Amino acid sequence: MCAEKIQRFLMAIVLTVAMVLFMNGQLQWAVIIQSFVILMVLVWALTDFCPSIWMFRKIFGSCDKKD
Repeated sequence: MCAEKIQRFLMAIVLTVAMVLFMNGQLQWAVIIQSFVILMVLVWALTDFCPSIWMFRKIFGSCDKKD
């Protein structure tokens, strides 16, 4: 696996955890987790820098470009 795919899976897992917390009535934790994901996506959109992808690239390497 490569960094970009791992980051997408991680985002899906974190959003799923937030959804399960909402369903179980643990609204405070769900809002905190979802706010963190929103903040990270905004940082990525505004600066074109994603800390999780940066870290995962150092550990797992980047995906090969498909042309």
